[in-house]
Amino acid sequence: MADPGRAKRLSKRIATIVASAIEFEIKDPPLAFVTVTDTKVTGDLHDATVYYTVRGNTLDDEPDYAGAAAALERAKGTLRTKVGAGTGVRFTPTLAFVLDKVPDTAQKMEELLAKARAADADVARIRAGATPAGDAQPYRVVGEEGTSEQDDQDTGDRDRFDD
Repeated sequence: MADPGRAKRLSKRIATIVASAIEFEIKDPPLAFVTVTDTKVTGDLHDATVYYTVRGNTLDDEPDYAGAAAALERAKGTLRTKVGAGTGVRFTPTLAFVLDKVPDTAQKMEELLAKARAADADVARIRAGATPAGDAQPYRVVGEEGTSEQDDQDTGDRDRFDD
């Protein structure tokens, strides 16, 4: 088992090398829209998992996940060679590419939060003009002298114990 700090440094270095190679060196059109988001290396430094996202060509275009996955599989050997040359470790880790679902999940969460805010605004709008169903203070009973009956009973009890 390697030092966790070493594994973390190696994973950052692998992410930098892979991202740089995808952007500047590998000329595969589906890889033009791939972004490396994170990299994890196993404790023995033999396997690395590279997480990536894919964006669309335009704002309205859906990302080509299948094309990006196929292009990464085709470039896996070249990328591993570049990682081996760039890291200088004894055993070059094998690379596995996993689509990162965090941005999609974050987008769905934002949509749900927007719906909740809209529902809260509707409730606040409805509540603004509402009146209570009964008395404004249902537990307070005011007698003829302006004091509550409960207050009268409380003073009577105190008088009885003063003897």
